[in-house]
Amino acid sequence: MSKILRVVVWTLIIGGGLVGLLRLTVIRWWQVPVGDPYLEASISPTLQGGDWVILWRATAPGEGNLVLCPEPNAPQRQVIARIVAESNDHVQLVGGTAIVNQHSLETEGSCDKFTAKAPATGLDAEQTCRREIVGSVTHLRGELNPALPHPTDAVADVSPGNVYLVSDNRQFPWDSREFGVVPRASCTETIVFRLLSKDGFFDVAHRLTLIR
Repeated sequence: MSKILRVVVWTLIIGGGLVGLLRLTVIRWWQVPVGDPYLEASISPTLQGGDWVILWRATAPGEGNLVLCPEPNAPQRQVIARIVAESNDHVQLVGGTAIVNQHSLETEGSCDKFTAKAPATGLDAEQTCRREIVGSVTHLRGELNPALPHPTDAVADVSPGNVYLVSDNRQFPWDSREFGVVPRASCTETIVFRLLSKDGFFDVAHRLTLIR
């Protein structure tokens, strides 16, 4: 019995050491803020406020990655959005569609309907969902609700050293159409995994999920 106990203790020590080393070097865990209605609406259906996620910081985020960056006009506030265009790209946002260098981002099939709270009113809005391809990443995209006002269209040329961010929820975006391009150097972390939702471990649908 003592041998088994020693093995368990050493396993816990080594495992804890490895986690600590990773925490210091390449990952960190972070809770998505609750109480910011614009942020919470913009990240659905991929994430929700209160989720605990793992951030990867060993390599620079690239096209298609969901990133965490400080908002350029309010650095104390965090933005979660997806890189769809980089240095010298031309990007257009028309309704729910992003067009980069004259090519619309492709989609490949629908996903489950979901409900988001309209940030201006707090009312529930039902939305449909599609899978969108950005670079090598396929992710969930919240579609426009025909009964609601469409977000503002936008056109931009991405200057060198910057990226253009677009929210996964195209009905309620909080992204570069609001605050412009973002310095690439400020976007150092990619959201790669959800550990738990705000509802805890027993929210089976929203725990231990890979974030694309």
